[in-house]
Amino acid sequence: MANIVLVIYKAALNALYFSGLYKLLSPATRGEGIIFTLHQINNDRVEDFSPNSILKITPEFLETTIQTVKAEGYDIISLDELYERQKHGNKPGKPYAVFTADDGYKDNRDIALPVLKKYNVPLAIYIVSDYSNHQGELWWFALEDIIKNSSSIQNPYNKGEMLEAVTTEQKYRAFDKIYWPMRKSNQQEQRATIREMAETHDYDIDALSKELVMTWEELRELNKEPLITLAAHTKSHFAIARLSEDEAVEEIQTGMEIMEKELGEKATHFSFPYGSNCAANSRDFELVKQFNFKTAVTTRKAVLYEEHKDHMMALPRVSLNGEYQSGRYIKTFLSGLPFRLKNKWQKLDVE
Repeated sequence: MANIVLVIYKAALNALYFSGLYKLLSPATRGEGIIFTLHQINNDRVEDFSPNSILKITPEFLETTIQTVKAEGYDIISLDELYERQKHGNKPGKPYAVFTADDGYKDNRDIALPVLKKYNVPLAIYIVSDYSNHQGELWWFALEDIIKNSSSIQNPYNKGEMLEAVTTEQKYRAFDKIYWPMRKSNQQEQRATIREMAETHDYDIDALSKELVMTWEELRELNKEPLITLAAHTKSHFAIARLSEDEAVEEIQTGMEIMEKELGEKATHFSFPYGSNCAANSRDFELVKQFNFKTAVTTRKAVLYEEHKDHMMALPRVSLNGEYQSGRYIKTFLSGLPFRLKNKWQKLDVE
């Protein structure tokens, strides 16, 4: 089902690319570097109803991205080196790219790592401790599966409403009606709601993390890889901005402590779950400073500028997702132009 916002955004990106405007303005908008966000990397077939396909790219596209970034003259570096360059100055005329992945999916190791090794590309993987304990709720995948396997579903945010889910269009409509209120709701209520839905529909939500996410034993083995940095992504994947300050501190600290116990080392980098403006804000950027992270990343879309050295707890990232699997989009993203336009020409979005 066509998403009108996606259609318009792609049209705008294509216009910037095919007009050559991205290349013309790149010297003014490119900045010093870019951080890419990944989630899953696999060749799974994209079905007609697949609302979470934006979180999945193919290994071929990962390779295309690496090749494109290198061809554009970028160094591909680790988070530790990004920190050094931001704090002490970048190499003149040498932009950099960093690859990161959220949640700790098994395909990061099984499918992405061989590609990364081929090109000697570092990857930071942000770990949710509950998921690696095979606890917690990958609720967005659970919601997709529940709707996929149903012909109708009760709207948990309007108990009197039954949502038809026979056709693909109906399934997408049902997903949107539930997903966004669930995404924006109180975090504990969010998890209780998806568990109630899973029970109603006889769906084993606990099996998801077992199927998709690496265990601590697997992560300990992966941590031996020189290209891999394991970083923190909270205990339960709660949106930090939707928690009280005490709850937020506990969510971050507990996740860190579990990681340190399991891996034998402290995490020095952090990723805000969801990472959007409504999931991480200025309060939270100040809050994470107490944990002495070198960097904390969001999903606010922008490239990195010299000015980000004063905002290392609010670094932007650019998603590599299933809707933009083309080298021309990568070139346009690297220019920084789409994000400067979106942000009204401002370099920073840190409030």
